[in-house]
Amino acid sequence: MPFKRIESPNSQAPNAPDLATEELDLEVDLEGGEPGNPQRPELVRLSVTPAEADSRVDVWLVQKGLVPSRSHGQNWIKEGLVTLDGGPLKANYRLRPGDVIEVAPPAPEAVEILPEDIPLEIVFQDADIAVINKPAGLVVHPSEGHWQGTLVNALLYHIKDLSGINGELRPGIVHRIDKDTSGLLVVAKNDRAHIHLTEQVKDHRVRREYLAIVHGVIGAETGRVEAPIGRDPKDRQRMAVIAGGKSAVTHFRVLARYPEQGFSLLHCRLETGRTHQIRVHLAHIGHPVAGDPKYGPRKVAFGLTGQALHAWKLEFVHPRSGEPAQFQADPPASFVQVLEALQTNQTNQRDQVNQSDQTNLATQATHKDSPLTKFDLSRYTNQEQEPPFNSVP
Repeated sequence: MPFKRIESPNSQAPNAPDLATEELDLEVDLEGGEPGNPQRPELVRLSVTPAEADSRVDVWLVQKGLVPSRSHGQNWIKEGLVTLDGGPLKANYRLRPGDVIEVAPPAPEAVEILPEDIPLEIVFQDADIAVINKPAGLVVHPSEGHWQGTLVNALLYHIKDLSGINGELRPGIVHRIDKDTSGLLVVAKNDRAHIHLTEQVKDHRVRREYLAIVHGVIGAETGRVEAPIGRDPKDRQRMAVIAGGKSAVTHFRVLARYPEQGFSLLHCRLETGRTHQIRVHLAHIGHPVAGDPKYGPRKVAFGLTGQALHAWKLEFVHPRSGEPAQFQADPPASFVQVLEALQTNQTNQRDQVNQSDQTNLATQATHKDSPLTKFDLSRYTNQEQEPPFNSVP
């Protein structure tokens, strides 16, 4: 089938981080339109808070993530697509507390999505599914500001058959992981497989386990975070624990602690899969993921360019055979380098080894005898062997 991208003005700003969900919540974001035709985004209605008062409305629209730029917002205001309490307004209008702003984005424009020769690690593939080890920095599917260079573009190049049941923007996509999160996800190659896998996701029968390096030393051995997640009312580009949010549950187990540096290594399991769930939940309990300035310290730890979060293990029932399918992918070098830094510093401080004995991590990462060439979790924990599947409650 021909794949087209739907250019929705109601999407994120071009430079906004991807808000991909880790589980398809199956929300209806669009309304109207006929099959195969662009659909018109639904009306957005927001009330101005006291903290937002006196902001220019065109600036406020950008801050809320409703338009990609001020000029974009100004054009919409001129066209009457942005109204104040149902009436017209000007771009330089200063907001007042309690103002109700309505945004009615125009109908989106259909544009073709092209296959791209992007390197892709296919862990497993048969006639029904493909399991991908996604690198950090790769957006899963096209959206505003990310029309090219996405996992979908790569899939269209490397895999000729993909399910079409999830729409033209997301062929084959059953579940997603964030742009700057690395690791495993399963892709459906036909509609039968897609329906089967989606039902497993909705019924919480797809087991997704992560490795995470977090700020702080967690005292408990295991934990369960149950807190509802929704869009942050103060910043539409963030998610937050809020009353009335969607139910969300994250389980974790501590694999290692680094008290001298103030970090912990966690093995996490998603029971649900809301947008940014692990990142939001861990920040909520005071232990944000390292390298995640959106939910943690603005000064990024270890020079990371993305959060130290890796979709490590994936388990589901194969849609055709009915047999359990288990997959595992080692974390990327950037993740392991942080573990190596923590382990090296901890050992040096414990043994009072001279600082000059520490090796350069970048050199170590490429050396053929480096511990980074083969990931061995036991090197960074007190466990003699790697935790098996289902080891997190």
